[in-house]
Amino acid sequence: MSSQVQEVIVDGTNMILGRLASRVAKLLLQGSRVYVVNVEKIVVSGRRNMVVQSYKRTVLGVKSHYSHRWRPKRPRSPVRLFKAAVWGMLPKNNRGIRALKRLRAYIGVPEEFRNREFTRFPEADASRLSRPGVTLAVIARELGWRGAV
Repeated sequence: MSSQVQEVIVDGTNMILGRLASRVAKLLLQGSRVYVVNVEKIVVSGRRNMVVQSYKRTVLGVKSHYSHRWRPKRPRSPVRLFKAAVWGMLPKNNRGIRALKRLRAYIGVPEEFRNREFTRFPEADASRLSRPGVTLAVIARELGWRGAV
Protein backbone atom coordinates (compact mmCIF):
# COMPACT_ATOMS: atom_id res chain seq x y z
CA MET A 1 0.00 0.00 0.00
CA SER A 2 1.33 3.43 -0.87
CA SER A 3 2.09 6.04 1.76
CA GLN A 4 -0.54 8.36 0.28
CA VAL A 5 -4.02 7.03 1.15
CA GLN A 6 -6.69 8.00 -1.35
CA GLU A 7 -9.74 9.65 0.20
CA VAL A 8 -13.13 9.25 -1.46
CA ILE A 9 -16.18 11.22 -0.32
CA VAL A 10 -19.44 9.64 -1.50
CA ASP A 11 -22.85 11.30 -1.44
CA GLY A 12 -25.49 8.69 -0.54
CA THR A 13 -28.47 10.76 -1.65
CA ASN A 14 -30.79 8.63 -3.82
CA MET A 15 -28.33 5.74 -4.09
CA ILE A 16 -29.36 2.07 -3.90
CA LEU A 17 -28.09 0.47 -0.68
CA GLY A 18 -26.72 -2.80 -2.07
CA ARG A 19 -25.02 -1.32 -5.11
CA LEU A 20 -23.50 1.50 -3.10
CA ALA A 21 -22.30 -0.88 -0.40
CA SER A 22 -20.60 -3.13 -2.95
CA ARG A 23 -18.79 -0.18 -4.58
CA VAL A 24 -17.70 1.14 -1.16
CA ALA A 25 -16.49 -2.34 -0.15
CA LYS A 26 -14.33 -2.54 -3.29
CA LEU A 27 -12.81 0.87 -2.58
CA LEU A 28 -12.09 -0.12 1.02
CA LEU A 29 -10.36 -3.34 -0.04
CA GLN A 30 -8.17 -1.31 -2.42
CA GLY A 31 -6.93 0.67 0.57
CA SER A 32 -8.94 3.87 0.16
CA ARG A 33 -10.40 5.82 3.05
CA VAL A 34 -14.10 6.29 2.29
CA TYR A 35 -16.44 8.89 3.77
CA VAL A 36 -20.16 8.51 3.02
CA VAL A 37 -22.40 11.52 3.70
CA ASN A 38 -26.22 11.72 3.68
CA VAL A 39 -26.55 8.09 4.76
CA GLU A 40 -30.15 8.64 5.84
CA LYS A 41 -31.12 9.30 2.19
CA ILE A 42 -29.87 5.95 0.85
CA VAL A 43 -32.69 3.97 -0.77
CA VAL A 44 -33.72 0.33 -0.36
CA SER A 45 -35.90 -0.85 -3.25
CA GLY A 46 -39.33 -2.29 -2.60
CA ARG A 47 -42.66 -1.36 -1.10
CA ARG A 48 -42.39 0.32 2.28
CA ASN A 49 -44.32 -2.20 4.35
CA MET A 50 -42.48 -5.19 2.82
CA VAL A 51 -39.02 -3.67 3.38
CA VAL A 52 -39.79 -2.55 6.93
CA GLN A 53 -41.27 -5.95 7.85
CA SER A 54 -38.19 -7.67 6.45
CA TYR A 55 -35.86 -5.48 8.53
CA LYS A 56 -38.00 -5.96 11.63
CA ARG A 57 -37.89 -9.72 11.17
CA THR A 58 -34.10 -9.84 10.78
CA VAL A 59 -33.19 -7.09 13.24
CA LEU A 60 -35.80 -7.32 15.96
CA GLY A 61 -37.05 -10.89 15.51
CA VAL A 62 -34.04 -12.62 17.09
CA LYS A 63 -34.91 -13.51 20.68
CA SER A 64 -32.89 -15.06 23.45
CA HIS A 65 -34.11 -17.31 26.26
CA TYR A 66 -31.02 -16.81 28.39
CA SER A 67 -28.57 -14.21 29.65
CA HIS A 68 -30.48 -11.00 29.26
CA ARG A 69 -27.50 -9.03 30.52
CA TRP A 70 -25.78 -9.75 27.23
CA ARG A 71 -27.72 -9.63 24.01
CA PRO A 72 -26.73 -9.00 20.42
CA LYS A 73 -26.75 -5.33 19.50
CA ARG A 74 -28.87 -4.87 16.40
CA PRO A 75 -28.29 -1.89 14.10
CA ARG A 76 -31.08 0.68 14.23
CA SER A 77 -29.50 3.95 13.09
CA PRO A 78 -29.01 4.65 9.37
CA VAL A 79 -25.23 4.75 9.85
CA ARG A 80 -25.12 1.33 11.49
CA LEU A 81 -27.55 -0.14 8.94
CA PHE A 82 -25.26 1.06 6.14
CA LYS A 83 -22.11 -0.20 7.85
CA ALA A 84 -23.77 -3.59 8.37
CA ALA A 85 -24.49 -3.77 4.63
CA VAL A 86 -20.87 -2.94 3.80
CA TRP A 87 -19.58 -5.44 6.39
CA GLY A 88 -21.67 -8.12 4.69
CA MET A 89 -19.68 -7.53 1.49
CA LEU A 90 -16.24 -7.63 3.07
CA PRO A 91 -14.22 -10.74 3.89
CA LYS A 92 -14.63 -11.87 7.49
CA ASN A 93 -10.94 -11.77 8.39
CA ASN A 94 -8.32 -9.21 9.45
CA ARG A 95 -8.27 -7.67 5.99
CA GLY A 96 -12.02 -7.02 6.14
CA ILE A 97 -11.81 -5.62 9.67
CA ARG A 98 -9.02 -3.21 8.66
CA ALA A 99 -11.02 -2.17 5.61
CA LEU A 100 -14.15 -1.46 7.67
CA LYS A 101 -12.13 0.78 9.99
CA ARG A 102 -11.36 3.02 6.98
CA LEU A 103 -15.09 3.67 6.48
CA ARG A 104 -16.81 6.71 8.00
CA ALA A 105 -20.51 7.35 7.50
CA TYR A 106 -22.38 10.51 8.44
CA ILE A 107 -25.97 11.67 8.70
CA GLY A 108 -26.12 14.87 6.69
CA VAL A 109 -22.96 16.63 5.53
CA PRO A 110 -20.38 17.51 8.21
CA GLU A 111 -18.80 20.96 8.15
CA GLU A 112 -15.41 19.61 7.01
CA PHE A 113 -16.95 18.22 3.79
CA ARG A 114 -19.18 21.18 2.87
CA ASN A 115 -17.07 22.57 0.01
CA ARG A 116 -15.60 19.29 -1.22
CA GLU A 117 -16.35 17.36 -4.39
CA PHE A 118 -18.60 14.30 -3.88
CA THR A 119 -18.36 11.05 -5.80
CA ARG A 120 -21.51 9.51 -7.28
CA PHE A 121 -21.84 6.07 -8.82
CA PRO A 122 -24.24 6.16 -11.80
CA GLU A 123 -24.92 2.42 -11.62
CA ALA A 124 -26.14 2.84 -8.01
CA ASP A 125 -28.52 5.73 -8.73
CA ALA A 126 -32.08 5.12 -7.52
CA SER A 127 -33.56 6.68 -10.67
CA ARG A 128 -32.84 3.33 -12.34
CA LEU A 129 -35.39 1.59 -10.09
CA SER A 130 -38.70 0.62 -11.64
CA ARG A 131 -40.41 0.47 -8.26
CA PRO A 132 -40.57 2.80 -5.29
CA GLY A 133 -37.92 2.76 -2.62
CA VAL A 134 -37.66 3.37 1.09
CA THR A 135 -34.95 5.53 2.65
CA LEU A 136 -32.79 4.30 5.52
CA ALA A 137 -34.20 7.09 7.69
CA VAL A 138 -37.71 5.64 7.38
CA ILE A 139 -36.47 2.11 8.10
CA ALA A 140 -34.47 3.32 11.10
CA ARG A 141 -37.50 5.18 12.52
CA GLU A 142 -39.61 2.02 12.22
CA LEU A 143 -36.90 0.04 14.05
CA GLY A 144 -36.93 2.49 16.97
CA TRP A 145 -34.17 4.95 16.09
CA ARG A 146 -34.82 8.32 17.73
CA GLY A 147 -32.04 10.38 16.18
CA ALA A 148 -32.51 13.65 14.38
CA VAL A 149 -32.47 13.88 10.61
